[in-house]
Amino acid sequence: MTNAKKYDSLHMGRSSIDLYSNDIGAPFSDITNFAAYVGGSPTNISVGAGRLGLKSALLTGLGEDPVGDFILDFLKKEAVETKFIVRKSDRRTSAVVLGIEPPDKFPLTFYRDNCADIGLTIDDALAAPLTECRVFQFAGTNLSMEPSRSATFFAAEQAKKAGAEIVFDIDFRPDQWHDPRAFGVMARAIMPLVDIVIGTEDEINAAMLADPAQVTVSHSQVSDTKVEGDVDTGIDHILQLGPTVLMQKLGADGLRIHLKQDDSSVELIDCGGFPVEVQNILGAGDAFAAGFLAGHLTGRSWYEAGRMATACGAIVVTKHGCANFMPTEAELFEFIDSHGGL
Repeated sequence: MTNAKKYDSLHMGRSSIDLYSNDIGAPFSDITNFAAYVGGSPTNISVGAGRLGLKSALLTGLGEDPVGDFILDFLKKEAVETKFIVRKSDRRTSAVVLGIEPPDKFPLTFYRDNCADIGLTIDDALAAPLTECRVFQFAGTNLSMEPSRSATFFAAEQAKKAGAEIVFDIDFRPDQWHDPRAFGVMARAIMPLVDIVIGTEDEINAAMLADPAQVTVSHSQVSDTKVEGDVDTGIDHILQLGPTVLMQKLGADGLRIHLKQDDSSVELIDCGGFPVEVQNILGAGDAFAAGFLAGHLTGRSWYEAGRMATACGAIVVTKHGCANFMPTEAELFEFIDSHGGL
């Protein structure tokens, strides 16, 4: 892939202040204090990509409030272009509060009423470098409400027209949608613009299913999100809608890459995971995406990019937070080399 554009990657969507419990293992009602970090899926990915050597830019919305200042100050210290971040005086910066009870309980609450990033407009997208990025990446939560929904469709159209690869992180957050059927409708509607899809089995099923009875979720317990369905059928459907690559995240088991061939057959590439002790699963998927983009945009093979993705995810699950703990290129390859190399 040639590097003729000003930015390697442009990321659009959520940003937030993340308050993570410092009382590891304590039930949420017993938490006494929190650590403050920066979060939000595309924001985390932009930080991770920058730390891995990519020239990344972020399109998000922040309120004219101290929380927005907190996020912007952090990002300005990172290798992320922040000049396309929009301040919204009539909206608030988003927040997330998280309990940490490893290995599988991470009660999560979003505070996103009238949040600034959902206020992103087509004009905001027009001011971003849609024609000057090699990859345009966005998250499914962008599509949950207007005006962000239309702005994201518009941005994907313009970036694709200019030759960018479009990367869709499914990012299924059930409590951000008024109805799970709406999530599936929007996910399927944008698929023809997408080149590469990233998602877990549950996210793939949620994107392809229309029956809300097939979704069971507790809004405060992300690990309870479960979407039943035939994931292989869902993957086939996605690849028929337009994308040529699907990155199926398998948690501790790593990654399966589905590559659509010119004859419509599908090549499968399995990239094993890395054994680590889990502290916090939140942010692992964002680190995964950053690692994949770093490998993909520097010309590595699908397998190598996949291994970089799973390694980044493995590193971050051993940490306390998300964006603040994304690995650098040196840290990533030191970890990979200590586990047998690419």
